[in-house]
Amino acid sequence: MVVASSDNGTKGPDVSQPVIQVEHVSLSFAKEKASMPALVDISLTAYKNEFVAITGPSGCGKSTLLRIIAGLVRPTSGSVKLAGQEITAPRHEIAMIFQTFVLLPWKTSLENVVFGLSTRTDLGEEEKRKISMSALESAGLSGFENVYPSELSGGMKQRVGIARALALQPQILLMDEPFSALDNLTADRLRREIYSLLINPSSTIQTVIMVSHNVEEIVELADRAVVLSPRPGHVVVDMRNELPRPRSKKSEEFLQSVDKLYSYLA
Repeated sequence: MVVASSDNGTKGPDVSQPVIQVEHVSLSFAKEKASMPALVDISLTAYKNEFVAITGPSGCGKSTLLRIIAGLVRPTSGSVKLAGQEITAPRHEIAMIFQTFVLLPWKTSLENVVFGLSTRTDLGEEEKRKISMSALESAGLSGFENVYPSELSGGMKQRVGIARALALQPQILLMDEPFSALDNLTADRLRREIYSLLINPSSTIQTVIMVSHNVEEIVELADRAVVLSPRPGHVVVDMRNELPRPRSKKSEEFLQSVDKLYSYLA
């Protein structure tokens, strides 16, 4: 079944095409002679044209789960698959935007983005530069190519991080609380811009998975919200969000969805 497009023409999730499959993932950490579980039997699927949010109380393993999906952390048991192939290490099809900006202070905006392409041995330096310039433009940073991080605002630093992810031309975009370090106005603007990039037909991005503790942000952006329990984290509920886009934060339906999601987190 293919979910119909919403009234504003954006594509709905195509549930005939699973992109990311998390299958019975558990993770435990060794502490002295004991084993401490962090995640227990996590299963979820993200489809093409879908924006999935992962939420839950602090310390429940949200960011750890995102890193497992990215191939940065190996689970104790279970597996994560990209289009049916198991992820055992970072993949070029998957890009991640971190909560902190993670910029090299001695490099310009452009150089930071180009640095993110350093593993792309199939690209020449000039091609990397062109791709990076285009990504900076998409992130709203035209004219700031030669500016260093110390000269940028928090929102602009995060834009550089976004541009670095976009330059990878990924199929999957992972975001770990990407707006939490920003002021409300900057975060609102970046949320709108991020979503406009994701629904752009020219974008390579097929699926987005975002970790967030901001309930209104989740209801505004996500097609589904996966709620984890307190540690050790396991899936409490997988809540579908069928509000039509664009979503008004003042509508009664939006507020009801916020209340519903809060009830699962309580």
